Amino acid sequence: MRIPSPWRGVSALIAFAFLAAVPAHAGWTGKGELGYLMARGNSDTNTGNLKLDLATEGPQWKHAFGMSGLYGQNNDITSAQRWDVRWQSDYKLTERFFVFGAARYEDDAFSGFDYQATLSAGAGYKFIDTDATKLSGTLGLGYRSLRPEILVKDAAGNVTDRIKGDSASDAIVNAGLDFLRKLTATTQITDKLLVESGSANTFVSNDLALQVSMTDKLALSVGYGIRYNSDPPGGLETTDQLTTINLVYLIK
Repeated sequence: MRIPSPWRGVSALIAFAFLAAVPAHAGWTGKGELGYLMARGNSDTNTGNLKLDLATEGPQWKHAFGMSGLYGQNNDITSAQRWDVRWQSDYKLTERFFVFGAARYEDDAFSGFDYQATLSAGAGYKFIDTDATKLSGTLGLGYRSLRPEILVKDAAGNVTDRIKGDSASDAIVNAGLDFLRKLTATTQITDKLLVESGSANTFVSNDLALQVSMTDKLALSVGYGIRYNSDPPGGLETTDQLTTINLVYLIK
């Protein structure tokens, strides 16, 4: 059963606030982002998004947690509704080479899939690892469960019903790239690419962001994200694009 959007928003904000408070006492670092756009006039539009990325690292292990949410409404009709959570644990074999295990769950009300959940494991390598530039890549194998969902729309394009298909599972190849470049003491650019490819669907996400620090704790981020599903049911578009301007809280 799909959770009503207002409760999802409240739950996400509670989780955001709780997890942002934990790192100061548990050795976690990262950032939380929040953005909101309201337009009034010929159309009433509300769009909000949040992101949370946390990581902790020891001599051998690194653990990373992430979550994000997106909600959009146009003239009192929901036009976007997505949330996802992810976890990855890395074990260092050398200073550059590591193995990993990862899990990801996504619920996107307008992607053509009721959900996509994956478990994967593999190896990674740090191609560049300096204070100014970091570039790492991963490659692995995994297992995915997903459930197609056909959206029934009226003549105006509004969703009037959702027809859920049968859940399916398949083996996947998992690949990723993680890039960070510090341009100045207060400015950096990041790019994260994830590919999960199997017989049922190929999912690709890429998030590019430019972040400028204003204080030791606050920054502004301009981001551009692409999400691609190769085989969405019901004739939906394969590609979604999102541009964001977010306030960032740095967790140190």
